[in-house]
Amino acid sequence: MDISSTVIVDRLPDWFSTAFAKVRYLDISNNEISGRLPRNMEFMSLEIFFINSNKLTGEIPNLPRNITTLDLSGNSLSGNFPSNIGNTYLSSLWLRSNQITGRIPKFLCKADLSNNLLEGQLPQCFGVMDIGFLMLSNNRFSGNFPSFLKRLRQLKSLDLSHNSFSGRLPLWIGELAELRFLGLNHNTFSGEIPPTISNLSHLRHLNLAGNGLSGAIPWHLSNITAMIGMDETNYENDLYDGGYLDTFRTLDFSSAVVKGRELNYSSGIWDLVSIDLSFNQLTGVIPEEIAALDALINLNLSWNQLSGTIPNNLGALQALESLDLSRNMLSGRIPPSLSDLTYLSYLDLSDNNLTGRIPSGRQLDTLYTQEPSMYSGNSGLCGLPLPISCLGKNATRQDDQKSNEHSFEPMTFYFGLALGFILGLWVVFCALLFKRAWRTAYFCMIDKTYDQMYVFAVLTWKS
Repeated sequence: MDISSTVIVDRLPDWFSTAFAKVRYLDISNNEISGRLPRNMEFMSLEIFFINSNKLTGEIPNLPRNITTLDLSGNSLSGNFPSNIGNTYLSSLWLRSNQITGRIPKFLCKADLSNNLLEGQLPQCFGVMDIGFLMLSNNRFSGNFPSFLKRLRQLKSLDLSHNSFSGRLPLWIGELAELRFLGLNHNTFSGEIPPTISNLSHLRHLNLAGNGLSGAIPWHLSNITAMIGMDETNYENDLYDGGYLDTFRTLDFSSAVVKGRELNYSSGIWDLVSIDLSFNQLTGVIPEEIAALDALINLNLSWNQLSGTIPNNLGALQALESLDLSRNMLSGRIPPSLSDLTYLSYLDLSDNNLTGRIPSGRQLDTLYTQEPSMYSGNSGLCGLPLPISCLGKNATRQDDQKSNEHSFEPMTFYFGLALGFILGLWVVFCALLFKRAWRTAYFCMIDKTYDQMYVFAVLTWKS
């Protein structure tokens, strides 16, 4: 029975479990049902029950014994898991966006439990090999990176973001070859990013932001072929062939920082080809190979300690819409190729050590009007749209004219002075050489001046 989205504004009546006792399929999702779930719900014959996106509160009662699929997400349910959850046939469980507390039962491995108040370490899930999606973001989980994940070779999506996981990321993470989505942001992971992460050729979304990761950005990122020239249709077919497309569309993914804002993409996250390594302690240079990932839409490397220059070939990222390299130690010029990024709608290069003339282009000029701080904190930058003119080798003809009008050039001044002195001497010399009368008068004047100076000196000395 499907009565979803019919705007039922009421509590579940006491006779609910009796009236629907023989119903096996029930969908009353996307309404405004409030109150608690029926206490005697375990005596119902329900096998598939959708009551998500309502306003239910209270604890979850014991579940129907034959239940296989249960969606309680998007409510305000609280408390621990029901006591009989291990005695059911439950295979698909959605509890995201509630206030469930406590620890995950050891046998509960296939569930979407994101956005709750769960804590402790994850169950090891021994014997379970066919998990395709593990969504546990926005909880209070702790401990090292879960070791049982090494056995999940069919894992398509892993979201452990916004928890308290710590320690190093293992090298074997590169063996999870089917991963499409990897969200480990906002934990306390440390150490280097495993170089084997470039072996994840199907990866479309990588988010390691907000940790304590150090070292260099891995090379060979061009091995991530899913970020190279692969359109959305091919990616959707890839999920459909694996039988995960319907499940993928119902998942609630963590947010992503794009264009300077934290956005919640929900099930549309697969459209966003993204690398976010911001808010870490990464050092070294930006690998030039990153420009081979021409399907990238979002690249965020801000708030690190990256040095060196911005790769000149970043203009090859033709699909790029958001580029954030702010608050690093990058130096050198801004690559002119950035003006070729026609889809770019957000750029932040602030608080680096960039120098030289800012590249011109309609796209970059438009971005500056929308975000005037995109170049701030780089004292060596000059030229439009900044009010600082470029001098010397960086100057255009217009800047040279302005500098000649308003500034003092020592080399030009001394060169002109010397040239004028030499030309003056040549004029006097030529006049004396070709004019005999002038030459006679000139030497007489010198003799007379000499005699007067001599007499003056003698008299001054005697007196």
